[in-house]
Amino acid sequence: MPSPVSTTAGVDEVGRGCWFGPVFAAAVLLPDSAHGPLAAAGLTDSKALTARRRGLLVPLIEQHAHAWALGQASAREIDACGIRTATERAMLRALQRLAEPPALLLVDGVLPLRLWDGPQQTVVRGDSQHLEIAAASVLAKQARDALLIRMAVRYPGYGLERHAGYGTALHRQAILERGITPLHRRSFLRKVLSE
Repeated sequence: MPSPVSTTAGVDEVGRGCWFGPVFAAAVLLPDSAHGPLAAAGLTDSKALTARRRGLLVPLIEQHAHAWALGQASAREIDACGIRTATERAMLRALQRLAEPPALLLVDGVLPLRLWDGPQQTVVRGDSQHLEIAAASVLAKQARDALLIRMAVRYPGYGLERHAGYGTALHRQAILERGITPLHRRSFLRKVLSE
């Protein structure tokens, strides 16, 4: 007899505070049978894991998840509608790619997903409390980091492979020397560019 499938999904985002590139989100629906193996493998908040550990967890999450999906919102969308709305769009896109909507959605953080009309619960530090959210954080982080490594080849000299688009001194210096790319978030760079 197959293991019962949970109808609870976790959703999380990554790249909210970056200067470059899209914000990513993932949605993950785990069956009850996945909790033991994923907990034993050390699944927790992606920020608490090394890149190597996250890389090892991705195939495990994909293997054990009942369903998972990614969504993103571009730098242009972030500039046009603001980071909160863009983040919600990325989350909604991930959720819409699931085969079926969850009965309950667990959202990492304090802000509800305004675009979601199903039942939801916000969870502060949810990625360290719920494996569904932790799995979503790992998948989103790995997918975004992989994209930034590819973008580092396309836009050399910005150090994207090192800082993943966040606002470091290296990134700031590169922007001042080279200018901004089409994938930079102009709304995040007003202060940097005016100095």
